[in-house]
Amino acid sequence: MSGSVLFDAPGPNAIRRSRILSIVFAVVAVAALGLGAYQLWLGGAFYQDRWDIFGDPQLWFAARGLLAGLGTTLSIAGIAAVGAMVLGVALSILRNAATPWVRVPVTIVLEFFRGMPVLLMMLFILIVFSTGAYWAVVWALIVYNGAIIGEALRAGMKSLPKGQRESGLAIGLTPLRTTLLIELPQSIRIMLPIVLAQLVVLLKDTSLGYIVGSPEMIRIGRQLVDFYDRQGGPYALSMFFVMLAIYLALNIGLSAIVRWVAKRVDRPRKGGPNLDGTETQAVPVSTTALREQHAPGAEPRRPDSGLGA
Repeated sequence: MSGSVLFDAPGPNAIRRSRILSIVFAVVAVAALGLGAYQLWLGGAFYQDRWDIFGDPQLWFAARGLLAGLGTTLSIAGIAAVGAMVLGVALSILRNAATPWVRVPVTIVLEFFRGMPVLLMMLFILIVFSTGAYWAVVWALIVYNGAIIGEALRAGMKSLPKGQRESGLAIGLTPLRTTLLIELPQSIRIMLPIVLAQLVVLLKDTSLGYIVGSPEMIRIGRQLVDFYDRQGGPYALSMFFVMLAIYLALNIGLSAIVRWVAKRVDRPRKGGPNLDGTETQAVPVSTTALREQHAPGAEPRRPDSGLGA
């Protein structure tokens, strides 16, 4: 029986224990969910009068309705995502600078931003710079996620073979142009799934704007609960489930896009036609593709018959 590099393949007893534990955990999980549903039923969460407010168009389409809060949440996430990408690219380039006078201060600033909680950053920007709640959330998300993305891109550039940079320098490119034209595009392609996953985290972190008073969806939902409760609520739990469903739909959709992009990135790339008109062979661009190429039974790739266009 073949084993892994890290551990031996499980035997019959280990497989049986694993199945028993899986069944036990599944039963416990179902029992916990059933108990939770029962408690919600006892509390009246499924009564019709707890959900009648969602038929009111004002709750959705008013200036302070749920969809207005969702629009604010998406606008914060969109602006912050673009800003974080730009800042991340800039930090990754400066972090790889050959000059210590540039590299060392950028490293200190980057580590500080990565280690600072994003909520404290929102409060700091709001209090010190008086930007208002909306822009405090936007700038905090840009700075924090830009630092994370910058470090990911820097790691991607460091993972490239040294010959990539040496080739650029050998043909007369400056170190900066070598980074911009050769290393950075490859790093973005390699680390794109990680970058997109961080943007999913950015979308979820917009909910922290509730603490600093940003008019995003959770704050609007809280205000609507207070308004309708005065008319005979309570609707807090119902509003919680609706907002949870909206956030889950957004995050599951973005996660599906991330998985699709990851599969696309793992595909072997084909270059242009050779000088003799034949197609070039597919070139793996990721460790997954390389593993598939060298898997047992895979056909060895033959070298191209000419120079790629």
